[in-house]
Amino acid sequence: MANWLLKTEPSTYGFADLLRDKRTRWDGVSNPVALRNLRMMKVGDAVVIYHTGDEKAAVGLAEVARAAYADPESDDQRLVVIDLVAGERLRIAVPLAVLKANRLFAQSPLVRQGRLSVVALSDAQFHELLRLAGGSAP
Repeated sequence: MANWLLKTEPSTYGFADLLRDKRTRWDGVSNPVALRNLRMMKVGDAVVIYHTGDEKAAVGLAEVARAAYADPESDDQRLVVIDLVAGERLRIAVPLAVLKANRLFAQSPLVRQGRLSVVALSDAQFHELLRLAGGSAP
């Protein structure tokens, strides 16, 4: 299984919304690199939900429930979506500043390509993020 980080603006659709809905279609991705990453996701992959905007922090966990499929709300054949199921809120939100200061994330697109909304995480990065969050585990 792979590990991913998905960015969202909490005022549009935040982790609290995912917890309430329990399952959602993750859409709105248009960047070609982010779309390629969405297409690589498999059912069961672990996902970290990251809030952008003023918060800039990893806040919760989810799991891929359905692999990439054509966005049913778009006529653009390049656009794909995935379905997520909610996991748990991280015990401690992990701010971007903490991740930037951690050597494991030095080469990550999370810190090097700030506008990329779908980021692959290595196993080491995923486990370090969970450790920084107070030991939350999927």
